[in-house]
Amino acid sequence: MVDLARYQTWVFDCDGVLLDSNRVKTDAFFRAAEPYGRASAEALVDYHVRNGGISRYVKFRTFLADIIGQAHVEQNELQQLLDRYASLVGEGLRQCAVAPGLHRLRDLTEGSGWLVVSGGDQEELRHVFADRGLAGLFDGGIFGSPDTKDEILARELGSGNIREPALFVGDSRYDMEASTGAGLDFVFARRWSESDHDFSGATLIVDGIDNLADRIDT
Repeated sequence: MVDLARYQTWVFDCDGVLLDSNRVKTDAFFRAAEPYGRASAEALVDYHVRNGGISRYVKFRTFLADIIGQAHVEQNELQQLLDRYASLVGEGLRQCAVAPGLHRLRDLTEGSGWLVVSGGDQEELRHVFADRGLAGLFDGGIFGSPDTKDEILARELGSGNIREPALFVGDSRYDMEASTGAGLDFVFARRWSESDHDFSGATLIVDGIDNLADRIDT
């Protein structure tokens, strides 16, 4: 039995954990890349799903370099893809479902710090969370790309913003690798995940945030 009440810090991925937004982003990757042809767009989606949690900057650069086969990635072209993607994603993030049980879990862990560490764009995340009235839940901050999750976790651990023992709640292979590599325990939230990775090595596997609240509120 995992004692969730012992954790001093809770770190959350955003897409597929706090927000039901994985499909929003998958569709946006496809539509952003569709001008290059359906096959190329589908290849980007496949890469995106297999590499959940990695930033859009890496994914679109990989798209141009490896999928399209450009010997030299033009910054203007990369930025056009990023801008198209951001435009497609923005409205979806403001309309998709918020994880059930989120506010109850915050109440149950009021003595712990809460952070968001996401592969999503940091400024976009902060605007979305503010617009949706969620920013106040995360007293430790809301962090995202272009910094990687590895970089963010190392920085916040080094500054003391992440107090141990700490727990990371995610839904992708990269979430598990980044969190365990930083010394955090890992919870796999499977309800909205698009990953087919084997998460048997996770500290805990749950359906979603509401199940975590249920485990404390007993």
